[in-house]
This record gives sequence, structure tokens and C-alpha cells, in this order.
Amino acid sequence: MSRVRERLSSRAFSAAAVVIAVLWTTPTLGLLLSSFRPENDIKSTGWWTVFGAPHLTLDNYGEVLLGDGNASGRLADHLVNSLVITVPSVLFPLVLAFFAAYALAWTDFRGRDALVVGVFALQVVPLQMALVPLLRLFAVAGPGGFGQVWFAHTAFALPFAVFLLHNHLAALPRDLIDAARVDGASHGTVLLRIVLPLAVPALATFAVIQFVWVWNDLLVALVLAGGTAETAPVTVRLAGMAGTRGNEWQRLTAGAFVSAFVPLLVFFCLRRHFARGLLAGSVKG
Repeated sequence: MSRVRERLSSRAFSAAAVVIAVLWTTPTLGLLLSSFRPENDIKSTGWWTVFGAPHLTLDNYGEVLLGDGNASGRLADHLVNSLVITVPSVLFPLVLAFFAAYALAWTDFRGRDALVVGVFALQVVPLQMALVPLLRLFAVAGPGGFGQVWFAHTAFALPFAVFLLHNHLAALPRDLIDAARVDGASHGTVLLRIVLPLAVPALATFAVIQFVWVWNDLLVALVLAGGTAETAPVTVRLAGMAGTRGNEWQRLTAGAFVSAFVPLLVFFCLRRHFARGLLAGSVKG
């Protein structure tokens, strides 16, 4: 292990990491610079020419967010739809999985181990396989809406959420839980006052993963939300811009960064807990 650490900390590996990082981020940098360039410039010259003749504008973002024309993105309303879809789709499985993970980790009942294995096995079921059964299930409910999207994302997020949180909660010190139970604490008290503060890294990790997944989802929202402008998230609008106005590069680049801003904000707000939660969820199963 020491030799591996020495090699990974050597100058050669550090230089290789820097080169990989530069190559990985260069297309993103080009996309960012292109989003600030005028239409004529972006269609006639490469993005790297901005360093020699900088000519930047915020008009692309204004048209994408609040433009009135058919060629504009008008993403402001769709960003609200994305938040309405994403926030409940994160909170519902987060709360349900937290209670389920605690029950599987700290309560004894017959068949508990088999249930844990079953929850783990459910992670291999792809969401796409359930679209037709879900559509048949929701057929009696009328046109699609936010509730159907919430149900789909919650149902398919629960196996991973329960698995991640169970591994974290099962690794908590048993002496701590037993001491609280000896002092007369109920399961509710232990769950809210002891387990919840210690589970913040794992909860934050799942929240970030689920938020990014649902925010970037196109298939479920397109199929189950009804496909109307009143319920369509930002991904549906971006797909429409790329499909019908693929030559509007300046708007597509600006729209891409408008869509990416909210997930990046969520990640940076929870980044301190993200890595800790991933490592804690892989320690004990």
C-alpha cells in the first residue's frame, strides 16, 4: 500500500492528473465561452478565437430565459417545472428510505436479511422496463401530471436509497444505540436525536445523486408528465430546441449552462458531506 501511495503522489502521476483534467474540462470551457458569444461569431469562428478578439454578450441568456419569440428557449417557466418535479422526487424517497434503513439496521424481525438482499436486487431493474406498466396503471388517472412523475422517481430511487442508508446506519456504534435504549429512549427518539445527525453525510450523498438524476431526466418527464408546456421540465425544452432549431447554437449553449447551474449549486452546497457519505455507505453491508 505504501508503494502504491508513493507512486500516486509522484510528480508523474500529478502531471498526468493535470493533463487529464485539462483535456476533460476543455470542451466545457469552449461551451461556456460560446454561450457568451454573439450569433455571427459562434457560427463563423471557433470558440478559441475569443482570446484574441473578445466580443461577449449576455443576450443569449436573456433570450433563452425570458425571450418571447418562438426561437427563444423561454426556460424560466420550465426551470420552475423542473424544481417542482425534482424537489419532491428527492424528499419522498429520502424520508421513506431513512425510516426503512433504520428498521432494517436496528430492529430484529424474521426475514430481515432476505429483505435486505431483495432491496439490493431491485437496483438492477431498469426504469425503462416499467414505463408501459406504469402507463397502464396511470391510465385510469387521466392525463399525466407531476404526481405520476413523483411516484415513478420515488419508486425507482428507493432500492438504492435504502441500500446506501442501511450500510451507513448499520455501521454506527452499537454501544451508542444500546445506551440510548437503556436510558429509555424509544425508536423515534433514537432515530431523530441520535441517528439523524450522524446520517447527514449519507442523506446528503443520496440527495445530490437523486437531484442530479431527476433534474437531468428526459424520458420519465416526457412520458409521464403529459408533454405539455405547463408540466414540461427544462430537459424537454432543451430537447425541443436541439431537435427543431439545431442551428441556434448560441441559444443551445446558453440553455445548457442555465440547466446545469442548479445541480452545480446543489452539489457545491453539499460537497462537504458528499464524499463522506459515499465512503460511509461502502464500509459495511
